[in-house]
Amino acid sequence: MMRAPGGLLLDFGGVLADAPGNGWASPEVVRRMSEVIDGALPDERIAADLTSGARAYGRWRDETGVSAEPMELTHDRVWADFVTHTWPEPARAAVTRQATPLAYASTWRTEWQVRPGIPEALAAAAEAGVPMAVVSNALCGAAHRDFLAAAGLSGRFVAEFYSDETGLRKPNPRFAVLAADAIGVPVERCWFVGDSLHRDVACARRAGVGAAVLMRSPRTDREPDAPELAPDAWIEDGHGLLDLLRGSGDAGF
Repeated sequence: MMRAPGGLLLDFGGVLADAPGNGWASPEVVRRMSEVIDGALPDERIAADLTSGARAYGRWRDETGVSAEPMELTHDRVWADFVTHTWPEPARAAVTRQATPLAYASTWRTEWQVRPGIPEALAAAAEAGVPMAVVSNALCGAAHRDFLAAAGLSGRFVAEFYSDETGLRKPNPRFAVLAADAIGVPVERCWFVGDSLHRDVACARRAGVGAAVLMRSPRTDREPDAPELAPDAWIEDGHGLLDLLRGSGDAGF
């Protein structure tokens, strides 16, 4: 039996919401990018560079994740380093000026859905007086925040922390400590719920979080094994989280 949490730190994609694949090169993003650069490059070139840029950014995320305290890039750096580095200077400058709106458009997914059981689990935690915070790596956290607001879940969280806003990337332990401080609960009394061994469980372990809970998602199954990062519990969705909370021995659940 796991000790009942004093606070919950939850990832966004794969935990609070389903996390479909990268949409950088969606028709809408290509259209937006073309408008920003006033048609300086054909749509085919924009789409190809967005696709290759997304892959390069993904490799960078994996590489920086093994450092002691990974940091996030600013929106303008993401575009400049991974997408527009071979573009004409006027087009590069135009993208830099619109870096944040473009990051939002590239992050937002019409396919996002709240994961099964999450509303019930969050309601049970709130009823038990357990404060909660979002701790998420994100190209543009504002898109995540808007989704949670539209889904009626924002009010469950004391705070929401996203990597593009904090400058920190999981598994940087300072990310978890920042969130624990915000909800007023010692990090060793918190549960950290994520869907990635190498980002979420590693962040929890480095920060000394009380329990690391791994919620399975398609990303979980794609990750290489890491026996040294075994979570304290595996769950399938929000219903599994609710079961864990109820089984923690706290009468409040």
